[in-house]
Amino acid sequence: MKRSFFRSPYLWAIVGVLGVVALAWVGRESYRPVITGTEAPDFTFASIDGEQVRLSRFEGEKVVLVNVWATWCGPCVVEMPSMQRLYDSLQGENFEILAVSVDAPSGDVDAFGRPGGDLRAFTEELSLTFPILHDPTNSISRLYQTTGVPESFIVGKDGVIYKKVAGPTEWDATQHEELIRRLLDAE
Repeated sequence: MKRSFFRSPYLWAIVGVLGVVALAWVGRESYRPVITGTEAPDFTFASIDGEQVRLSRFEGEKVVLVNVWATWCGPCVVEMPSMQRLYDSLQGENFEILAVSVDAPSGDVDAFGRPGGDLRAFTEELSLTFPILHDPTNSISRLYQTTGVPESFIVGKDGVIYKKVAGPTEWDATQHEELIRRLLDAE
């Protein structure tokens, strides 16, 4: 009895493997890890003043500290004053901090039931002068593959991530400022 070639389990196994390989090839860019040495994914979020701020706008000009945080995150609140001190220390340099809040809109709750924070009141309470951006959909967490908050990235003028910090840190510590100054001096 002659079997049809299209009924062969070997053919379907080969077709299946080729399909998986094709899907992996097509989707490879979306699985690129966000680690030191890679290009920082671009984003645009509104500041608390309503201005649309795009990360790539600073490329070629400024070193940027991207900080992912939330008002309900205790460690985030603790590290904010050290970020302000770093910002003050580097005032007049080609340096910027973009603190991206993943809070739900004020008066709402996020998918985990956490209340949205009043970003303007938070900023005023801590006397923060660097840009506070708002990402109420938490898309930056997917884009940067963060595991929680706070999580921060130092991005050079060339758009490359030079340091990734998961968890809180003292941003005005010598090692952070020295790295940023080296990146500022780099052409």
